[in-house]
Amino acid sequence: MGGTGLKTTTYLQMTAPGQLKPKRVVREDLEVRRVEAVAPEFHWFLHQAVGAEFRWGGHEDWGEAEWRAHAEQSGLVAWVAYVGGVPAGYFELLQHEDGSVEILYFGILRRHFGQGLGGHLLTEAVEQAWGLGADRVWLHTCTHDHEHAVANYLARGFTVFKTEEGPANRPRESALFSQSKLG
Repeated sequence: MGGTGLKTTTYLQMTAPGQLKPKRVVREDLEVRRVEAVAPEFHWFLHQAVGAEFRWGGHEDWGEAEWRAHAEQSGLVAWVAYVGGVPAGYFELLQHEDGSVEILYFGILRRHFGQGLGGHLLTEAVEQAWGLGADRVWLHTCTHDHEHAVANYLARGFTVFKTEEGPANRPRESALFSQSKLG
């Protein structure tokens, strides 16, 4: 994770489905399912569970109304990876008017790091994005994210199209648990 002063944000894209270099893990206890119901509290939970330790910013002060507006926005779909019946990671896709699909959020819960789920779930995210009729699939990550995030995106076939420097997101504690208490 990046330091406290500045962060580098890296924007990556795919411009054709054939650029995807898929990676799969085979596990009987792994299932990836679309979130079918509007559930603002579930989006909040996933954002907290995955994003708090990586300083995902901008939503720290959101309440029910903001999370409801997020979950109900046109063009947003979410998918959750379950291992043993509990969430292990997720992604949200947002269709834009320009024909692109943004992987708005993507991540794995810490307890599932190192199991190959990142590559598997990213493959799913990209396939679902193309399935929505995208003419381009893109995302951004920053130096607060997992140290292997950019490598995973590049390994799946994304290319960098822009980087920028900016102020670091403020450190934050998960509303669910302190990371030091997770063990």
